[in-house]
Amino acid sequence: MAARALAVHLGSEAAALIEQEGWRPGLFSLLLGASGGPKWFVLGHLDRYLFGDFLQRTDTPLATLGSSIGSWRHACLAQVDPAAAVARMEQGYLYQSYASARPSAQEISAVSRGILESVLGTDGRHNIANHPRITSHIVTARGLGPSGSRSSALLATGMGAAALGNTLSRKLLKFHFQRVVFHSGEAPQPGLSLDDFDTQYCCLREDNVLPALHASGAIPFVLTGERDIPGAPAGQYWDGGIIDYHFDLDQYCGGGLLLYPHFRAGLVPGWFDKFLPWRRSALEESRRLVLLCPSEDFIAGLPHGKIPDRNDFGRMQPEERIRYWEYCVEASRALAEEFAELVDSNNPLAGVTIHA
Repeated sequence: MAARALAVHLGSEAAALIEQEGWRPGLFSLLLGASGGPKWFVLGHLDRYLFGDFLQRTDTPLATLGSSIGSWRHACLAQVDPAAAVARMEQGYLYQSYASARPSAQEISAVSRGILESVLGTDGRHNIANHPRITSHIVTARGLGPSGSRSSALLATGMGAAALGNTLSRKLLKFHFQRVVFHSGEAPQPGLSLDDFDTQYCCLREDNVLPALHASGAIPFVLTGERDIPGAPAGQYWDGGIIDYHFDLDQYCGGGLLLYPHFRAGLVPGWFDKFLPWRRSALEESRRLVLLCPSEDFIAGLPHGKIPDRNDFGRMQPEERIRYWEYCVEASRALAEEFAELVDSNNPLAGVTIHA
C-alpha cells in the first residue's frame, strides 16, 4: 500500500460528529492559520481545494483566525475567486527576488507589501472587511517598551528580555508585547476567548487591511513592521506569531469544529516556545480539532527531507531554492487529492488518527 501524503488528526468530538454526518463543511465554525513563512507551500493545493471548493459548499458563517502567513492565506479565502488569489500569492512569494544578496528590512518589506497587493488586487480590501459570511481575524503583536522601539539596539534588548522571560513563563510576554486582533464585522466572533496579553480588538477597514496583514507577518529585524496602523492603538506592530505561533488551542470554544490545515502534527503556542521542548500542545487536549497536515512519509520524500522554511534563503542559491519550492508546491497536490477522496468517501474516518 502506498504511503499517504496527508495526515488527518481528529479530536474525540470532531471524530464523533464526522462519523455521524460526514465531512459536512457547515460543521466548522473556525479556520485556524499558523505562522510559518514558506512552510505554507506544502499546503498550496490543499488551500485551493478548501478555499475554492469545500468551504464554499455551505452558507454557515465561518471565522478565520491567523497570524503571519496564516492571515495571508485567509486573505485569499475572502476573495471572490479564492483559488486564483492563492495562485497569485504563491507566484509572488515563490519568485520573490532582491537586488542585494543580503537585502535590508526595508527591501524585504517592500517586496512583502507587493505580494499582498497582488493578492488583494482592486477589491480585496473591501472583500475582507465586508465579507457577508467570513469574519476575518488578523493577529498582530504590538511591541511594548524596547520591543516597540525603532532603534535596533533597543529592539534587540527587548527581544532578548522577552525570550528570557518566556523561558520562565509564557505569561511574562505580556510585558513586552500586546496582542492586537484586527477583525471584520461589528464585533469579533464569539468563542475566541483571547483574554490574555491585554488583547485589543480593532475593526478591519479598507484603509488598514494591508498594514494589518503586513504587520502580522513582520518578523523583527527581518521586516520593518508597521507603525501606527489606522484605527488601532499607536505604536509598533510586529508578527502575530511572536505570541500566537501555532496558537494555544485551549482558548477557542466556538460552537462548531476547528479546521486547522497545518504544516505538522506538533503545535507550539508562541514563537519563543520553539526553543522550549517542554512547551508543546497535545492534540488530544482539543476535542473539536480537525488538523490536516503532511505525513512524515510525505516530508521524508521531499528534497532535503523537509518542508520549505525561511532559512532556505540563506542556505540555497535563488535558482536552487525556487526549484525546490516549485517541487513542494506540485507535491502538495497529493494532500488535496487525498482529502477530496476522504470527503467523498463512504468511510469518513478512513485512515484518520483519533485523539481521545
